[in-house]
Amino acid sequence: MKRAPGFEQEHRDGIYRAIRERRDVRRGFLPEPLPDELLYRLLEAAHNAPSVGLMQPWRFIVVKDASVRQKIHKLFLEANQTAQTSYEGEQRALYSGMKLEGILEAPQNLCVVCDSQSTQGHGLGRHTMPETALYSTVCAVQNLWLAARAEGVGVGWVSILAPDRLRSALNIPENMTPVAYLCLGYVEAFADTPDLEKFGWEKRTPLSSVLSFDRYDSSEETEKPAR
Repeated sequence: MKRAPGFEQEHRDGIYRAIRERRDVRRGFLPEPLPDELLYRLLEAAHNAPSVGLMQPWRFIVVKDASVRQKIHKLFLEANQTAQTSYEGEQRALYSGMKLEGILEAPQNLCVVCDSQSTQGHGLGRHTMPETALYSTVCAVQNLWLAARAEGVGVGWVSILAPDRLRSALNIPENMTPVAYLCLGYVEAFADTPDLEKFGWEKRTPLSSVLSFDRYDSSEETEKPAR
């Protein structure tokens, strides 16, 4: 039986490079805004994401106005202050010293929300797992992120925001769920190592430690034999 062809080697290399070198960017944004054609190209990449039932539940809010970004930044500062109190000692000091957003530095922000009640797709795939609407929206975020890396555009995901406050600030309807608040822009450079790893907050685990075959392996082993 004939197999469908894959991409040429150079194109495969490019895809894996984008995955490997994608970074959550919090610093080094340049003030130059993205050209509209590039911004729309990234949004089109997001819009081409897979979605359960072809429901395409994602909605995009491009935030360029400085006053709106100032408002969102204030929400971040409030949420970040609360988050700091959940840590103690050296970990708290480490947390407070890290830069966790680029809301004002990035020339544009993007809020991605999910309409999980949309009738598009006629509910296919959502009867038993309604949360797949959110999963589909996250796929759109990842599409945009990888396309941005290939275009030399930095993306930073700001999750330290209270969803209800964010909803109010951006006039997001109650039936919509804020999924991702992103900072977008050209950057001075892409880091070789993720910031959280570089500053000692956490380190990556190997694939072998999260891989099981045929059924979930709940053993305490840190590494499992390759298969």
